[in-house]
Amino acid sequence: MLPDFNRLKVFYYIYSHCSVVDAAKALHLSQPAVSQQLQKLERELRTRLFTRLHRKLVPTAAGKELFDMVAPFVEGLETGVERLRRPSGEPSGVLRVGAPNEFGKQYLPRVCHAFRKEYPGVTFAMTFAESAIILGMLQEGRLDLALSDVFVTHDRVLGLPDSFSMEPLVEEEVILACSKGYYEAEIGGDHGFDNLVRREFLCDEVDAMVLSHWFKHHFQKMAPDLSIVLTVDSHAAMVSALKLGMGLGITASHLMWDEIRKGSMVPILTPTPNAINRISLVQLQDKVPTLTEKTFLSFVKRSMRKASIQKKFTRLSD
Repeated sequence: MLPDFNRLKVFYYIYSHCSVVDAAKALHLSQPAVSQQLQKLERELRTRLFTRLHRKLVPTAAGKELFDMVAPFVEGLETGVERLRRPSGEPSGVLRVGAPNEFGKQYLPRVCHAFRKEYPGVTFAMTFAESAIILGMLQEGRLDLALSDVFVTHDRVLGLPDSFSMEPLVEEEVILACSKGYYEAEIGGDHGFDNLVRREFLCDEVDAMVLSHWFKHHFQKMAPDLSIVLTVDSHAAMVSALKLGMGLGITASHLMWDEIRKGSMVPILTPTPNAINRISLVQLQDKVPTLTEKTFLSFVKRSMRKASIQKKFTRLSD
């Protein structure tokens, strides 16, 4: 069984001051009460924690070992309680935010940096992962808020459970693309179903569901047995392979905007407008946001409305 926490606290102060008298003053307790707590703790642990030399306490090896365990907890608790007691009129504390890998890495660091210039009392713990992981962490209470990507096709939203509230933030265009060299050698201007399904594909998801959604959206039928020549758990690595000419892959148009404009990458367009990936601010449906969360949410929305950001999400099909 764990020792009594009050006794551990008393031990911490005795060790820190090397004195029962000084510990009693710091704790606003009587000297006999502090001595009694120490004796009970030593009996509980069945070991001496101090050697008593002429009114001076010298920690034993067991005492030092116990202090090394107790000190981080006590000191961390004191710091945490002090932070919780800060005035509620100003954002402060740790904000735990999750976001999709590529979107999060590209945009959130600069948003957090700008936010801290206005509210230096706020720190961030960021998690970048697939939406299923992010939403799971949010549901378990391991994140305060999240940005999640949700596919929108044929007026249907795919991928968001009912337990979350969602506020659309920005929409990125989902495209099938390849290098100019691969396009000229294998596609040749033929964007039809029968030609495309016979090509090589790259994917950053093991189950290739993104590719299935693309074919279902554009041709209203599934594409069985695609030749997937590369599966990788990094979207950046998949995009690098696309640029090398390994095949076709799904990405967001704004992630390779410059390459598309220059002609080194070619999007595969069909008469059906491209599907969109909706980046949304997500919270638990019944959660009451803190002042820090509300302030950051407003800040993110203002940041993403800036013309310089919105321009990157302009539709290829517009």
